[in-house]
Amino acid sequence: MNHQQFTISKPNPSDYNELTAVWEASVRATHHFLSESDFYKLKPLVRNEYLKNVELCCIRDEKKNIAAFIGLSNDKVEMLFVRPDTRGMGLGKQLLTYAINFKRIKYVDVNEQNTQALAFYEHYGFKFVSRDAVDAMGKPYPIVHLSL
Repeated sequence: MNHQQFTISKPNPSDYNELTAVWEASVRATHHFLSESDFYKLKPLVRNEYLKNVELCCIRDEKKNIAAFIGLSNDKVEMLFVRPDTRGMGLGKQLLTYAINFKRIKYVDVNEQNTQALAFYEHYGFKFVSRDAVDAMGKPYPIVHLSL
C-alpha cells in the first residue's frame, strides 16, 4: 500500500473482531499511557458496545484486511484508528477528509497524551475548544475537545 486513493467501504458486524484487533494494535502503538488493565476493560466495550453505536467506514488493504477505520456519530468523529503497519500511507487523512466532506463532521475528542493524534487533527484545521481533566470513565487521561 502506498499513497493513493483507497476505497472506503462499510464494515459489517461480522468484521467487529477484526475492527477490535485494529483498534487494539493502533492504541497500543499510540496510547502509551494506558495500562494492561485499561486494555482489559476497554477491549470488550469497543467490541460489544462502541462499534455498534457509530457509523463505521473502513479501508481495506490489498488482501481485503481492514487497514484503518473511522466511527462517526452525528457531526463528530468518535474514533479513528489505523493499523500500525499501514500508518503514514494517508489512510487516516482519507477517512477524515471523507468524514468532513461527505458526513459534515465538525468535532472530535482526543486523548491529550496522544500527541500524534492531536497534531494530526490540528493539521487538518481542528481548533481547541475545551479540555476535561479525566476521560469518560473517570480515568486521569485528559480529553481535548476540538472543532473545525
